[in-house]
Amino acid sequence: MTVAAGFFYVLSAILVASALMVILARNPVHSVLFLILCFVNAAGLFLLAGAEFLAMILLIVYVGAVAVLFLFVVMMLDVDFAKLKQGVLRYLPLGAVIGVILLVELLTVVGGYMIDPELLKAPIAPITSDITNAESIGRVMYTQFILYFQLSGIILLVAMVGAIVLTLHHKKGVRRQDIATQVARKREDSIEIVDVESGQGV
Repeated sequence: MTVAAGFFYVLSAILVASALMVILARNPVHSVLFLILCFVNAAGLFLLAGAEFLAMILLIVYVGAVAVLFLFVVMMLDVDFAKLKQGVLRYLPLGAVIGVILLVELLTVVGGYMIDPELLKAPIAPITSDITNAESIGRVMYTQFILYFQLSGIILLVAMVGAIVLTLHHKKGVRRQDIATQVARKREDSIEIVDVESGQGV
């Protein structure tokens, strides 16, 4: 067994174990920590497969942003877990039915999976070894799919602005900056020139 195969089996075993612990852990904070461990091992598997760009994206986006955000939200909410566990048995039959349905669907998809012979004959772009994985993805993303890339950025920007507008609440009595009023202000509105005689000042 080669070194790469050994790393593959080790990372895969830790990945499966951490994924199970995400579901089985009683404390949500522990579940998020196991989720971070799961992402790190998945990034290691991507590195072994030669997809270093996906590995870095997985670490930067999911571990560095999403999982840490989940961790902070879970820790800041101060959820009463004893109260949440009281109604678990009430929804257990419904959850079991949904789980069986999902299992049947997955087995149906895996059992009926076939590869189209015509798909293998389709022309594909040659993969050159003189460029990296990130550079090849960048070439495709910023040439052939530049319109879709820009549209997705605009959609994310609109979603961010909408979230800010919906959650922004103005409090009464708080002084705020009015740039239009400041720009349109004249000298007569700002200062007052007074001719004070000698000896009459403050």
